Amino acid sequence: MKTSTFERVESEVRSYSRSFPKMFDRAQGATIYDQNGRSYTDFLSGCSSLNYGHNDQDLKQALIDYVSRDGIAHGLDMFTDAKEQFLAAFERIILQPRDMDYRVQFTGPTGANAVEAALKLARKVTGRHSVVAFTNGFHGVTLGALAATGNGKHRGGAAIPLGGVARAAFDGYFGADIDTTEMLDRQLSDPSSGFDAPAAIIVETVQGEGGLNAASPEWLRRIETIARKHGALFIIDDIQAGCGRTGGFFSFEGMGLSPDIITMAKSLSGMGLPLAVTLLRPEHDIWSPAEHNGTFRGNNHAFVTARAALEKFWADEGFARKIAGNAAYLEQRLRAMAETNGLSLRGRGMMMGIDTGSGEAAAAICRACFSDGLIIETSGSHDEIVKVLAPLTIPRAQFAAGLDTLETAVRSQMDHWRIAAE
Repeated sequence: MKTSTFERVESEVRSYSRSFPKMFDRAQGATIYDQNGRSYTDFLSGCSSLNYGHNDQDLKQALIDYVSRDGIAHGLDMFTDAKEQFLAAFERIILQPRDMDYRVQFTGPTGANAVEAALKLARKVTGRHSVVAFTNGFHGVTLGALAATGNGKHRGGAAIPLGGVARAAFDGYFGADIDTTEMLDRQLSDPSSGFDAPAAIIVETVQGEGGLNAASPEWLRRIETIARKHGALFIIDDIQAGCGRTGGFFSFEGMGLSPDIITMAKSLSGMGLPLAVTLLRPEHDIWSPAEHNGTFRGNNHAFVTARAALEKFWADEGFARKIAGNAAYLEQRLRAMAETNGLSLRGRGMMMGIDTGSGEAAAAICRACFSDGLIIETSGSHDEIVKVLAPLTIPRAQFAAGLDTLETAVRSQMDHWRIAAE
């Protein structure tokens, strides 16, 4: 593999290429190929940006047709047919069936852009500056989103103090017997606690980068109640957990939640194209024109594939049922691996993993998987979680084979680490 160009030109900030040092040149479904034609099963899926797999044929054809007729590629936030068709499909397929009344704000192209807009708007609506975020939360690495992110390595990259955020304990942070919502409510209710009245409380229902910590519906409902009680907006960051990753289109479906603001990105475009949105209740839509903007807030190519994804996968309940079947199979396989090796299971839906208890052990498992043709990564405070983010559309036979590879790696590497520890 020719790496000299990357080593000579590209910044040292690159990361995934260090874990997977191959030159990849094509992909289809749940399979990615290197330049020598070797196939790899993809359990990373662009960190949940490819929930529908690589190059879905229908989404790809929709984009080819659009480009072939010289459809608008870049239009700032001007009206285009691609944008109108996406918005109409989103309203018809996603919002109306769920009785959800939200405006759609197109931000810059990444999830961090959507979070920045959400935090800025919450502060504008409430006139307050502080935001409550949670331990192990990850909301992006631009400065505003980074202030709400818990990861110390990423926070250190800012090289300046990160303010405007108060940190609260996520569900289960102190163990199952400690109700962290009671702690938060008490702190916000006490004028001498040091907590300023918050503009918003922002939370992930499942913490993707933070270690697949899954909040219970009861805990999330109490957090929303606390936000209402204290005059804060309730924000759900659904960037990694949404678009079917945890089952429904939104990760909080069926939980009785009604967030003020929802952030989405990653798999929203359906095909890995940059697209992020901030969904906001109409009464909070108090922006002045261009008050929050971005040159690439109108990715028409992504509008085309996003619409096609909605129409193909979300027009009825069939896809959600398929996700539930794959998720049940994943849980069964991972639970067996965990129990056999004295480990524990983390996450929810098609967003699950195994807690190895050690970043070194998890890294060794991922290296062994990659050697055997499986791309998989870690998450967690110490990178101790081996995280499965397979495409939601992965064929069962390929899914089973990939989990077989993972099972072999877990068994061999955990045996090695136990022997070394003795």
